[in-house]
Amino acid sequence: MTRMDRRTRVLVIAIVVAFIAFLDGAVINIALPAIEAELGGGLTLQQWAVDAYLLTLGALILLAGSLSDSFGRLRILRIGLYGFAVTSVVCAIAMDGAVLVVARALQGAAGALLVPSSLALIIANFPAAEQGRAIGRWTAWTTSAFLIGPILGGVLVDLVSWRLVFAINVVPIAAVLVMMRPLGRDEPNPDRARVDWLGAVLGVVGLGGTVFALIEQGRLGWDDPLVYIPAVVGVVALVAFVLWERRAAAPMLPLTLFRARNFAAGNLATWFIYAAFMLGLFALPIFLQEVGGFSATLAGVATLPPTALLVLLGAWFGTLGGRYGPRFFMTAGPIVVAVGYLLTLMIDLPVQYWWQVFPGMIVVGLGMAMTVAPLTSAILGAVEPSRAGIGSAVNNAVARIAGLVSIASIGVIVAGQLDVDGYRRVAIVTAALLVVGGVVSWIGIRNPAATAPDVGAVQPATSAETPAPEDRPRS
Repeated sequence: MTRMDRRTRVLVIAIVVAFIAFLDGAVINIALPAIEAELGGGLTLQQWAVDAYLLTLGALILLAGSLSDSFGRLRILRIGLYGFAVTSVVCAIAMDGAVLVVARALQGAAGALLVPSSLALIIANFPAAEQGRAIGRWTAWTTSAFLIGPILGGVLVDLVSWRLVFAINVVPIAAVLVMMRPLGRDEPNPDRARVDWLGAVLGVVGLGGTVFALIEQGRLGWDDPLVYIPAVVGVVALVAFVLWERRAAAPMLPLTLFRARNFAAGNLATWFIYAAFMLGLFALPIFLQEVGGFSATLAGVATLPPTALLVLLGAWFGTLGGRYGPRFFMTAGPIVVAVGYLLTLMIDLPVQYWWQVFPGMIVVGLGMAMTVAPLTSAILGAVEPSRAGIGSAVNNAVARIAGLVSIASIGVIVAGQLDVDGYRRVAIVTAALLVVGGVVSWIGIRNPAATAPDVGAVQPATSAETPAPEDRPRS
């Protein structure tokens, strides 16, 4: 195999692997009402079907990067693919909610191995001069998962079954495993770093305990030992995680990264912004199907405008952010998204999509396009190039964990029922989180010295190439 043939094969494999992981996150929200209708469990099962996956994915994605570096990209990628295939089949054949939730948690653990390894595979096989173009193609193709996912999920649910949403993963996984055969095996890494297993365990226990309490309190109440004991254990584990990461020889989460102002402020803004992104896009498809009477396919199409505008305009706003600095866009973008969600407060029964939902979704998409690429640029620009990989992984983990917590909290927000009043409360909370994210950006983010503009009178300036918008909305 020539070097060029190998690079082409590696790029295709990396794209398909990430596409599988992103597609799974994009289709699940559309399938939730059908899953609940067959398995029962109400809103609690719907929350767990999403959060079980996000829990292990968010908690283990940093560890996965370390495993990839230590034991080899191809080895970790194969393990992740086999794990994702098996757990997808278990999800597809699950006959009760408990089995589905456990399988989704294991699927998230397998998914955590895929995305970091796919990017690391590109870095390892492409020379520095070609990496930017290769990652750009990776980003463009994997972004299409967020366009295809809602429609594909809706069609599969309406015409066949929600079970096919999971079972279909097996086909591309089998194709990728066949494509990987000519790549051989990884060379041993004699200088592999120590893996932070204790940090990973503390992270999973901490997030698992707090998320369990947030979801189950709606059913059991805060005074139930099954709620407050996991909550206490979770909080203690999270505190212990931070303390351990400060002293660990090879920490899973290098806290020294947060000494950079834009990295710290950008990740704090990410927490609020992505908590809102995922909360809003979790609630709306469920509401449209269960209350509005939309089919799964129509609900998927109805929530497509934000992703379509993100794909169409994201690179343009990324260029503007690189030219004028990210601060203005990270401030204005979330506030524009907040306005979009406030426009959906017009929702009532019967749902009139074109004037109650569509205008708000267009504004939401415009604001998301303004926000995502400049946010990524600000965060990655705040760390040394040699640490850009871990910086991106930290930001991805923050975004996913923020969504995990916000979805876990939806039962508190809607008081157990996602009716018209419940959705309106979600829209208000979503808008409030976005405004906070915008304010944090304005206060905390600083434009690079050579590109710092006055917001009222923007002056063009040169800047480094804007990184691709890797941290788009996840499910």
